[in-house]
Amino acid sequence: MLMRTDPFRELDRLTQQFFGANGTTSHPAVMPMDAYRSGNEYVVQFDLPGVAPDSIDLGVERNVLTVKAERTPAYDEGTEVQVSERPRGVFSRQLFLGDTLDANNIAAHYEAGVLTLRMPIAEQAKPRKIAISGESESKQINA
Repeated sequence: MLMRTDPFRELDRLTQQFFGANGTTSHPAVMPMDAYRSGNEYVVQFDLPGVAPDSIDLGVERNVLTVKAERTPAYDEGTEVQVSERPRGVFSRQLFLGDTLDANNIAAHYEAGVLTLRMPIAEQAKPRKIAISGESESKQINA
């Protein structure tokens, strides 16, 4: 359903730690996420603490969901900063959605620094019963 592995994530994390790099428009930082199935929908949660809701951009194109967000520093550019460990800048993540998800009915909710997306399973992907008729009796089989 969703792309589960990101082979470059650990390399990105190590590079950010070593060079002190934050996300920029040309090199966005990765946002952590959880994804799970709950009944007839998939739920994906992204950690975006300190991000203003109006800086979050969601889009779907050709079954690829793109999430972008930006966290700006809370201080002015001329401020003398003593410690700066919280990541800031542009965050981005792409998920490849399978054909079994209904990309037209994705619901998004942002609360307490967590962006939650709910993606319903498409009707054509849900199990259904097919009637079989025969000479002596009619019977149902799960498809």
